[in-house]
Amino acid sequence: MKITFNKSELVQAVSNVQRAVSTKNSIPALEGILIKASNGKVTLCGYDLEIGIRTELEATIIEEGEIVLSAKLFSEIVRRMPDEIITIETDDKLITYINSGVADYQIVGISAYEYPELPSIEELESFELNGNLLKNMIKQTYYAVSDNQAKPIYTGSLFDLKDGYLNVVSVDGFRMAVRKEKIDGDFNFNFIVPGKTLSEVLKINCDDEGKISIVVGKKHVIFKIENYSVVSRLIEGKFLEYAGTIPNGAQTSLRVKTRELASSVERMSLLTTEKLQSPVRFIVADEGIKLFCTTAVGKASDCIELPFDGSEVEIGFNARYLLDAIKNSDTDELLLEFNGPLKPLKVLPVEGNSFIFLVVPMRLS
Repeated sequence: MKITFNKSELVQAVSNVQRAVSTKNSIPALEGILIKASNGKVTLCGYDLEIGIRTELEATIIEEGEIVLSAKLFSEIVRRMPDEIITIETDDKLITYINSGVADYQIVGISAYEYPELPSIEELESFELNGNLLKNMIKQTYYAVSDNQAKPIYTGSLFDLKDGYLNVVSVDGFRMAVRKEKIDGDFNFNFIVPGKTLSEVLKINCDDEGKISIVVGKKHVIFKIENYSVVSRLIEGKFLEYAGTIPNGAQTSLRVKTRELASSVERMSLLTTEKLQSPVRFIVADEGIKLFCTTAVGKASDCIELPFDGSEVEIGFNARYLLDAIKNSDTDELLLEFNGPLKPLKVLPVEGNSFIFLVVPMRLS
């Protein structure tokens, strides 16, 4: 095999593909990147048996072939090459020669025959969405994905397509995030994508007006982002019936400026740490929100003056969980709806229904 690459394009491709490579694996080839030149195309692939990232990139193929190279070493080498043209050549003993300007490397590769193939997917359903819109939907719900392996079903986000809408839903037992957008097509199916996969989808850049295609199989899904494909297993099992957990109506509701509320909660959270948790106490009364926080470190209070509808309420929240919902709202104003001190708070847009964030309260002493 002999190929020449543009350095900047190769560095970017290796950086993206490398994120799907195993750092420690009983199969040595899975700690490497597969480079394959055939049929006039060069593909790079990283795969850890759960998620794979594959890309095609422009290159001059002088001789076709394939090789697996240590992802960590290969990445460091190409990043530090002095010239804008990089040549990679292999011989029949798997020795790989990497050249750029006056710099030369000889490293030992691994046979491509030892590299597991990415899963082949028999397409059941497929749809596409504007890339920036889909990434926004993932970003606004990713914060509520659970990291508790005891309930693996919630370590991913539900993609629920029905009635002409896509709902992306994440829940971890303390909060729930639902992001909703209209899509083209009459679909009625759902699937659960691991949080790790969604994190990798967010990191791959795409054109502002570009589309992301999603191909769903029985056990796997592919996100096609320009010249990249992110292949992932799906999480199997029954997800929460999320619509039934959203409280109907509101006993108390108010409109608040997003930045003002976030700043006030952040001031209260200065007294809390991971080891020193105490609820931020909300009292909605007397034309506004009064906030209090008391820990072993000290006491803090704040106030936001604004009108509200309904009855007075006193309720407590974990500051971090509440801030996550506020900061992922992506609107200048929010509608807060309370249903007493023990029911989840609903965080909504003032107009429309593009998102619903629930935050479960903490019991107050």
